[in-house]
Amino acid sequence: MKNITLILLSTLIVTLTSFTPGSYKDDQMRYPRVRQAYIDKEQNVKELLTNNSIETENLRIYLRAFKSEKIIELWAKNQSDTEYKLIKEYDICKASGELGPKRRQGDEQVPEGYYKIDRFNPSSNFYLSLGINYPNKSDRILGVKGRLGGDIFIHGDCVTIGCMPITDDQIKELYIFCVEAKDNGQKNIPVTVFPTKMTDENYSNIKKIEQKGTPGLLGATKSTENYKDRLWADLKSGYDYFNETKQLPDVVILDNGRYEVKK
Repeated sequence: MKNITLILLSTLIVTLTSFTPGSYKDDQMRYPRVRQAYIDKEQNVKELLTNNSIETENLRIYLRAFKSEKIIELWAKNQSDTEYKLIKEYDICKASGELGPKRRQGDEQVPEGYYKIDRFNPSSNFYLSLGINYPNKSDRILGVKGRLGGDIFIHGDCVTIGCMPITDDQIKELYIFCVEAKDNGQKNIPVTVFPTKMTDENYSNIKKIEQKGTPGLLGATKSTENYKDRLWADLKSGYDYFNETKQLPDVVILDNGRYEVKK
């Protein structure tokens, strides 16, 4: 019995992690909601890509989320292209928390920082879900130890406590984009979550908000004071670089939890 269990577990791990090109989509298409998404939205996806001279088999994507504006931007390019193009914006239909990162379980905050899509849930309680890798290294360093929380998703169904919901209709389309990118070789789909669009004016305004208030972080130590200001500086650096070049910066998480944005 033990040997059978080990064989089944090994098979599951291979199924989840070892896909040849084309097979990730095949696996996702086993699920009714994914099949319905392709019926409803595949033509939209093809038209958006064709209109932007992007080939499905060379698709690479990047997501930017803005909490204040309540939008998720979808950027895409061919693998060989230098610059990303803005393909579409999706409205975040409900929000929780306030400006500033997530630092503990139960704070209802939407994370802020540099992340990636780390899982697909085709049978989600919220129709379809795309998980981001919160807590990342920075969150684990700066958050409340042992109380970080998790399970942060972009999903359908307009309810949230710390996630980024879009409508069921919109998640069908975005989910297809992510499946196609992964199926065609994109190992990591980057997602950057900003408090707001980090224009010079907006950045100045949110810094004033931070200076007036307190972090409000239960369990925080002196090392996390003004954490928003430091994080927002790191996010603005990446925001400015991408806006100027339409290329992704290299981002490294330092031992103190800060992001180093290499340009």
